[in-house]
Amino acid sequence: MAAVAGHEDTRTRLLATALKLFTEHGVEGTSLQMIADELGVTKAAVYYHFKTKDEITEAVVEPGLRELESIVAAAARQRRPGARIDHLLAGFVDVVVRHRALVALFSGDPGVARALEKHFFRKESFMTGMMTILTGPDPDAARVVAVHAALGGIALAGGAQELARFSDDVLRESLLDVGRKLLGRPRRRPAVPS
Repeated sequence: MAAVAGHEDTRTRLLATALKLFTEHGVEGTSLQMIADELGVTKAAVYYHFKTKDEITEAVVEPGLRELESIVAAAARQRRPGARIDHLLAGFVDVVVRHRALVALFSGDPGVARALEKHFFRKESFMTGMMTILTGPDPDAARVVAVHAALGGIALAGGAQELARFSDDVLRESLLDVGRKLLGRPRRRPAVPS
């Protein structure tokens, strides 16, 4: 049991180190040797867990994508279309805020784009489900563009270095507000103190 825990701990540390180096140098600018050196292990130890940098990149993006899949599934179970949209929007914003460093890589790094294509975009039903919830049935061009602007804008802003100074709570509320406006959802009313 301790060997499994040690294996998972090393793997977790390896992925955290890879994300840090990817953020600093990009996926293309980070070598397996750099990851090994930063971890203080041999390159063979890295190979024990992952055979290629692409495998590491896919493993780095996997948790956030699994969260999104779960959010889309939960949103689809909501009864009302507005509730489905609100659930998906709030969940998407939460994932973006929680994974800021990774989201920053999504928009500009070709290595992450490859991992997304292999893992995320091949799951056509997942993307279709997400878009169907947000656009509704038979959307017009304006609605499709609004949904793409909302998702793309939230992701770009959430990963923007210029916004790193904002707390998670401030960023989350601001992104939700923008997303609601773009998707035509009513603003949340602040809770009235009793």
